Amino acid sequence: MTRSNVHDGWHLRAVGGPVPVHLADREVPARVPGSTHLDLLAAGLIPDPYLDRNEAELAWMHRVDWQYSTTFEARPPRDGERVDLVFDGIDTVATVELNGEVLGHTANMHRGYRFDVGRSLRAGGNDLTVTLWSALTAAERAEAELGWRQRAYPHPYNAIRKMACSFGWDWGPDLQTAGLFRPVGLERWDTARIARVRPLVTLDDDGTGRVEVHLELDRAADHDYTAEVVIGGHTARTAVTGDLAHVTALVPEARLWWPAGYGDQPLYDLTVTLLADGRQVDAVHRRIGFRTVTVETEPDEIGSPFTFVVNGRRVFAKGANWIPDDHFLTRVTRDRLVRRVDQAVAANMNMLRVWGGGIYETDDFYDVCDERGMMVWQDFPFACAFYAEEEPLRSEVEAEARENVTRLVAHPSLVLWNGNNENLPAYTDWEGWQDSLEGRSWGGGYYTDVLPEIVAELDPTRPYATGSPHSPGDLPPNDAHHGTRHDWDVWNSLDYTHYRDHVPRFSAEFGFQGPPTWTTLTRWIHDEPLTPTSPAFLAHQKAVNGNRNLDRGLAPHLPVPTDFEDWHWATQLNQARAVAFGVEHYRSWWPRTAGALVWQLNDCWPVTSWAAVDNDERPKPLYYALKHAFAPRLLTLQPRAGRPTLVAVNDHDEPWTGTVRVTRQVFTGAVLAASVLRLSVLPRSIVLLDLADHLLEPTDPTREVLVATTADARTHHLFREDLDLRYDATPFTADVTPEPGGYRVDVRATSYVRDLSLLADKVAADAVVNDMLISLTAGESHHFLVRTAETLPDPTLLLHPRVLRSANTSASLT
Repeated sequence: MTRSNVHDGWHLRAVGGPVPVHLADREVPARVPGSTHLDLLAAGLIPDPYLDRNEAELAWMHRVDWQYSTTFEARPPRDGERVDLVFDGIDTVATVELNGEVLGHTANMHRGYRFDVGRSLRAGGNDLTVTLWSALTAAERAEAELGWRQRAYPHPYNAIRKMACSFGWDWGPDLQTAGLFRPVGLERWDTARIARVRPLVTLDDDGTGRVEVHLELDRAADHDYTAEVVIGGHTARTAVTGDLAHVTALVPEARLWWPAGYGDQPLYDLTVTLLADGRQVDAVHRRIGFRTVTVETEPDEIGSPFTFVVNGRRVFAKGANWIPDDHFLTRVTRDRLVRRVDQAVAANMNMLRVWGGGIYETDDFYDVCDERGMMVWQDFPFACAFYAEEEPLRSEVEAEARENVTRLVAHPSLVLWNGNNENLPAYTDWEGWQDSLEGRSWGGGYYTDVLPEIVAELDPTRPYATGSPHSPGDLPPNDAHHGTRHDWDVWNSLDYTHYRDHVPRFSAEFGFQGPPTWTTLTRWIHDEPLTPTSPAFLAHQKAVNGNRNLDRGLAPHLPVPTDFEDWHWATQLNQARAVAFGVEHYRSWWPRTAGALVWQLNDCWPVTSWAAVDNDERPKPLYYALKHAFAPRLLTLQPRAGRPTLVAVNDHDEPWTGTVRVTRQVFTGAVLAASVLRLSVLPRSIVLLDLADHLLEPTDPTREVLVATTADARTHHLFREDLDLRYDATPFTADVTPEPGGYRVDVRATSYVRDLSLLADKVAADAVVNDMLISLTAGESHHFLVRTAETLPDPTLLLHPRVLRSANTSASLT
């Protein structure tokens, strides 16, 4: 089989709906893969949708119908040759025509389409058009036919198989993309082709790697067909009868694939070849990794655990939720994915949850996760809504699930299929939702029958979860003692210290908002003056009561500044502290709690959100807080039996032994009480260490800090909130020195300094600092490394009080 891309010569024009005068009868060059927004932006016909309030100005695009067209050269098929026109992804409702003949219609962004064009293809130029009908209009029409169903946002995203967050979310824009967003190709083949291949990878008890390769063929002619599988220098073959084949390949002493932090990630090249009368007619290549994965769910004395077990070892899942990394999906390149997953690995994460309001990600995403040991929890695309289980939606759901389970089955990083995001508690717990159905279907059959049956048939090597959150049986889905939990009470109404109210078995979502980095914010928002309530800033705050919750979250801990730049820093700091507080709490309860997936790692546009990395790829202070809180070895002070207790968390294969020095000292450095504790923590375990009363009873709680230190970890505990602490407002001295590739900033504390951070992007847009949120006692030193391609005319700008910041100055703001 040969494939040639059909990516050249495309043009775009509006063909229906509220088309602006300046676009009427206008045709512009189009990129494929691409989208209508990006084509119009490249032609200078619309403003950048991410800039200021332009999103709202482009709402007319929701109702417009578009047509992509191109003419490509091709020869008609030879005798016995098949020619297929293949669309890997169309967004979303479309009519495809070749040389005036309608090839078919599409209504699902989450699947590909293949059309036999042998009879339509002609010598020379072939005219191809794809008419994209307004997804919003199509969704409204489908809703009218199938019946209204509740959803979390106004548009009927639940009536169409399209990326839900394309219609807006509480962190994303309402742009409703349209386009040919994945490759288009012309495939020629004769004899037969491999239509589908599913390598099911398991391990025998003796360590032999077993690959059960299942093939489906498209035949154009009758021959003696043989399927051959080659992996790791081992070859297996079988004769093919009919259109199905099954080949078993064995790899003795297979090297195991491990999650990040648990071992290496060896990958094996797998080649599946189809032979006709001994001649190769098609071949498919995959990379696989040998590992086993289960989820431990058997009831225990507490309830029902939810613990990932990889290669027989229980794993604490440290990670984050993943959304599309750009609202315009074609801008998410492999290089960008590498950078993002590398950021997750560097923050000591080992799992990303591909959230159900987005997409089944690209092959590049899973390849990168395979290479780096990043486990992937994959939601099926259902989120925060009820879904009709009748036709035509039902067939689309089945088709997309079959296609994507088959496509992704080879990836060792994929460790869980999950039925939906929050639709189970929506049905059982969300006020008025169930009553609104009036007997209509809501999607439950997908999650309990259709999807698990497809997974059991096509991918029995992986576990399936009914939803997130989910508890077994008739228990409330969000029960902390069972299964998975989402904790949104903190963000919505409670102080972040209330994370400790629950000890979940697995926390699959929790988080707190903060604005993007200063350079990202000021690149995209240009209000004068810039304030938390200025128009463009509010256009990039999508959460209901978002700013109110930011200020409510600040109030118990830090002053709410009136100066915007100070407010920006304070809310970023509070976001970092809030989420780290939750992570440390969850980790301190291992193995009862077996996972903490923060909402969220990334952003899809410049926005105030829960993300750790903003849309311009800059890490926020939260990112560094997660890096510390997810460290392999962690010291944290947690309440146990009514008193603060030191918890040592060892997420490492080696024992953690030595001593912990614990001191209570005044901010100026004088030690008032001290103790040395023996430390011995088994691999992948925790230990609780009691602290003597003289360490926990301050003489002046407003001027003292408790510090626990080992060779590998450290924690600080303050006896009051920052509002009540008598910090020194100028607690350090600092110098800056040029270094190859950037600068070194050396800091020496003259008094206790908390959460020292270098906001280097304020000085150079490309600047990245190696760490943040460093706390030092009097007399201690620390150096920051700033990487930038710029030569700063005045490097001392890195020492400016609005660049080199700490909680000390935040607490003294008025």
